[in-house]
Amino acid sequence: MLESGQTAPSFELPNQDGDQVSLADFDTTVVVYFYPRADTPGCTTEACGFRDSWEEFEARDVPVLGISDDPVSDLAKFREKYDLPFDLLSDESGDVASAYDSYGEKQMFGNTFDGVFRNTFVVGSDGTVEAVFEDVSPDGHADEILAAL
Repeated sequence: MLESGQTAPSFELPNQDGDQVSLADFDTTVVVYFYPRADTPGCTTEACGFRDSWEEFEARDVPVLGISDDPVSDLAKFREKYDLPFDLLSDESGDVASAYDSYGEKQMFGNTFDGVFRNTFVVGSDGTVEAVFEDVSPDGHADEILAAL
């Protein structure tokens, strides 16, 4: 797992509109959160928590980027359905999630598959990981991040 003080892996991924977004685009602290699947109960709870606290993130000039291995079209529907004010990025290959130690073998209902782990990273303006939240609980996570900022 990445740790505080390490350099955050750079990335460039398409957002819900198909536009490329890079970590290097930001010169401020950024919240990068990984979630397993758009429009599922836990992921919706987590995303809506960030949405409901959005004014506080904006007041601190801290953008939020949600990353999953969903295709762009699914991200667009998810963002529109829940009126999410931040970018959702598509990492269909899982390469970026892997670089953040947030992708690998999972088990559900007796099936084994590769997927995204629910982890969050606060990346400073200098590209250094400032905080790591591993295997987070979706409910109240946005508040947990705000408290850490």
